[in-house]
Amino acid sequence: MRYQLLHAAVLAPNGQWLVQDRVDSSVRVLDGPTAMVDLAAEIQLRIRTTRYRTR
Repeated sequence: MRYQLLHAAVLAPNGQWLVQDRVDSSVRVLDGPTAMVDLAAEIQLRIRTTRYRTR
């Protein structure tokens, strides 16, 4: 959220994360820390792919 990579991320009481990429996107439910790491890898790949296209 700090670098505008996510719109919102909220930790639910049961350990799941509720994540929203953009204001108009649907909410994704992530099951724990492993899913959050997978999301971070997905965001990094998206950033790298976009960066190479602009060069």
